[in-house]
Amino acid sequence: MSLRRIAIPVLAILIFLGLWEALVWWNQWPNYRMASPSDLGPAYVRYAELFVVMGWQTLWRTVAGLLLAVVFGTALGMVMGFSRTMRDALYPLLVGFNAVPKATVVPIVALMFVGAHDFNTVLIAFMISFFPIAVSVSIGLSTLEPEYRDILRSLGASKLTIFRKIALPKTLPEFFGALKVAVTLAFIGTNLMEIVSPHGRGLGALFDSGRTNSDYPLMFAVLLALAGLGIVLYYIVVALERIFAGWADRSPT
Repeated sequence: MSLRRIAIPVLAILIFLGLWEALVWWNQWPNYRMASPSDLGPAYVRYAELFVVMGWQTLWRTVAGLLLAVVFGTALGMVMGFSRTMRDALYPLLVGFNAVPKATVVPIVALMFVGAHDFNTVLIAFMISFFPIAVSVSIGLSTLEPEYRDILRSLGASKLTIFRKIALPKTLPEFFGALKVAVTLAFIGTNLMEIVSPHGRGLGALFDSGRTNSDYPLMFAVLLALAGLGIVLYYIVVALERIFAGWADRSPT
């Protein structure tokens, strides 16, 4: 079973890369128009040190922003989930905030905190990824059957006990589903800041360098590296989901 779970995604990635290579070959595109997978190897070898250093810079900022989003989004979701008044008050604000393109927010944040490159990047990753977590936790808690609450309250259970014993387990599947989405959003936020407000750090800055120098293999190599980091974080979330909410998996084997 575990071999199948590994083999199928790897096979899908290899098929995608093969189709990409075939598309470039069929159209006879030069690498200054469209790089192929076979062009990326030399780029990784040539800029190996930069990929390691800047890849780490992008990764830790993304993870930091994601962790902040988990803490803040969970807390906000709990407030909205347990209080209808707060839910009615906060939902319009959250929807309106999330509707604002974050590419327009990046220059504002960069100007507000000039020179605080790491803080700016983590902040944007957080701002773009907490929304699905807050909404999923809120929905999970607000749909909790009132009978469970009444029974536990009659037995003298506090709200914290009700949350820990009933609400939290029920919310975990929705939480991990939202976390899978938040992982990709956090990477988008990190790279938006690295590209729009360049400061020579992260894979976004390396991508911008390739764009400035018309180095298409480097640009596509950066995109593939970002995709790889996203896949790694996604499967870390999947592993955590199987540990803490594996009982909710109803998918056929």
